[in-house]
Amino acid sequence: MSEIIRLRKGLDIRLLGNPEPKTLQTGAADSYALCPDDFTGVKPKVVVKEQQKVKAGEALFIDKNHPEVKFVSPVSGTVAAVNRGDRRKVMSVSVTPDATQEYVEFGVKSVQSLSGREVLSALLDSGLFGFFRQRPYDVIASPEDTPRGIFVSAFDSKPLAPDFEYVLKGNELDFQTGLSALSKIAHTTLGISASQTSDALVYAKNVDVYAFKGAHPAGNVGVQINHIKPVNKGEIVWTIDPETVIFIGRLFNNGRVDMTRLIAVAGSEVNDPSYSKVVIGAKLSSILKGRVANLATDRIINGNVLTGTRSSLEGYLGAFSNMVTVIPEGSNVNEFMGWIMPRFGTYSVSRTFFSWLSGIFCPNKKYVIDSRIKGSERHMIMSGEYDRVFPMDIYPEYLIKAIITGNIDKMEAYGIYEVAPEDFALCEFVDSSKLELQRIVREGLDNLRAEMA
Repeated sequence: MSEIIRLRKGLDIRLLGNPEPKTLQTGAADSYALCPDDFTGVKPKVVVKEQQKVKAGEALFIDKNHPEVKFVSPVSGTVAAVNRGDRRKVMSVSVTPDATQEYVEFGVKSVQSLSGREVLSALLDSGLFGFFRQRPYDVIASPEDTPRGIFVSAFDSKPLAPDFEYVLKGNELDFQTGLSALSKIAHTTLGISASQTSDALVYAKNVDVYAFKGAHPAGNVGVQINHIKPVNKGEIVWTIDPETVIFIGRLFNNGRVDMTRLIAVAGSEVNDPSYSKVVIGAKLSSILKGRVANLATDRIINGNVLTGTRSSLEGYLGAFSNMVTVIPEGSNVNEFMGWIMPRFGTYSVSRTFFSWLSGIFCPNKKYVIDSRIKGSERHMIMSGEYDRVFPMDIYPEYLIKAIITGNIDKMEAYGIYEVAPEDFALCEFVDSSKLELQRIVREGLDNLRAEMA
């Protein structure tokens, strides 16, 4: 393992409701679904019909631009509905599961005996290629491209995030097989936390291992790429979640697509925050049943509090979500005198409240934060706010201004090819102007991609 890379900028948001290292039994969901919106940049074409029987690993929809890229059913069962929105946009394809699961058999393969092209072909056939994302543009990767490298971040530094070392227990062999498969395609780099001690991470084979130490967003793969080898114009790198690396390992070791993952169910409003073993696409009601007391005044987040999406019990676990978070909505809160009232229990980055003193006297104090923005959007960018929590070698404020004004030359000069919306989630949190920075960055990337095409 190489020397530790220390990050000086960032912010750990200490929230109440961290998941305990234990797994609670979760009942099977009565419905599963795959949502095309989870796969950024994909134009879906549905290849199944309602009431059609499908096996786990059988395609539900494909990418119109790259028909070889499939998105497969996580379970076997009957296609219940193809849900569409405005202009017949495909919102989700839902499947009612069978009592006994059937799988498409892809055959057990030895990764060591396969070429990179054969590994890529197996991933395309099984539908797991759709989990690769690329920089630039932060979209689903194209199989026609040759990446400079593949990057995996084996830890998540976001608030209340699951501990990947706990998730990894029992899956070490599949994880190593997945890493070996990735190394056949391109040079692979694994980013780990300096506090992680699992041999499967520290001594991972066939990859370069880099250790990172620092506050969030140290776990963001984009931050790690920036500190290891930044993405230049004309270069392409692929990224993939560590949970999906386990899926890839299962494909080669067992010959099946098994999308079962261990997720964190966390947040201040969750009874007994812990872990649950579920299949991606499961209806959230099956995950949260009996674990949340006041759904009428709570916000369910599909993912984490910084980058997740608002959902409901009728929503489905996202394809890239490694947790479900429940926090107070805040709609029923009436504060006397608003922000003018001095407070000691309210979290504040800018020292608006006296609670900042607790960071000195009670450094481990955790807070309950609701979903209120507490202010309206202000069309200005305060100098220096983003830079204090943005550890990449990029000027975030100038990049945001370039995106807002649509100046492509300046966007390129300020490093838009290296970033993804999640890299600006912490900047959005501390932004006193309440700008939707992740939305701005996403629109900037989409516009630049359309321009370059």
